[in-house]
Amino acid sequence: MNHDQIVEISPQVFKQDYRQKHPEVTVLDPPDAIQHLHNRQSMLQDVVDLNLSDCHGKVGVPRQLVIPKEKDPSSIPYEITKAGMKLPLVAKPLVVDGTAKSHELFLAYDEFSLSELEPPLVLQEFVNHGGLLFKIYIVGETIKVVKRFSLPNISKHELSKVAGVFRFPRVSCAAASADDADLDPNIAEHPPRPLLERLARELRHRLGLCLFNIDMIREYGTKDVFYVIDINYFPGYGKMPDYEHVFTDFLLSLVQSNCKKKLAT
Repeated sequence: MNHDQIVEISPQVFKQDYRQKHPEVTVLDPPDAIQHLHNRQSMLQDVVDLNLSDCHGKVGVPRQLVIPKEKDPSSIPYEITKAGMKLPLVAKPLVVDGTAKSHELFLAYDEFSLSELEPPLVLQEFVNHGGLLFKIYIVGETIKVVKRFSLPNISKHELSKVAGVFRFPRVSCAAASADDADLDPNIAEHPPRPLLERLARELRHRLGLCLFNIDMIREYGTKDVFYVIDINYFPGYGKMPDYEHVFTDFLLSLVQSNCKKKLAT
């Protein structure tokens, strides 16, 4: 093979061909499962399908509307009205490909301003959450939670006075850390541990992945109503507490598990 040639292997070929030919290779997460998280419509469907209403809290997904690539941007206001979406709306690119553009975030106070944006998009109803977001890091069976500042609450008065669509920087970056901030305990209290453990376990099973994180918010004024607004594959684990030890333990557990399987056969 020409060493200058780049060969692209589809996830299906990787899963069926490469893994069969190289059983000695440990695959942390299969590429076809990873691809599932590259689309903001499909990534949250597994959360929609869960029933966690009786597990120390309720977990859902904000109402959302997908605007496909072929849709004329001028028709977006009509689509929003037809779907009965409530303002304000958060707009995000539909496809997550690791670029800065795919993590852009827009907040629209009126439906007409959204015609300025370029599809494909996912539109989510904005949920007031006290300006705080929980990043739930998953590494195998380990769960770590960090707090990040997020978009502030929007009052009905503000919504009636403001129009337009506004671009925001990536709100969940490390610079927005809220772990050491003096916050209202009703806002800053972590989601219940049993709820996180069940959510992580269910999503690991449904997604077929070990390395991802969940962006979660608590609806303002409630204690136990939560929304998942994003799921990211292999996020910036350097921002996770004790990540070196967590990763070392995770990789060692995989090696030990594989050794036991080989001995059993």
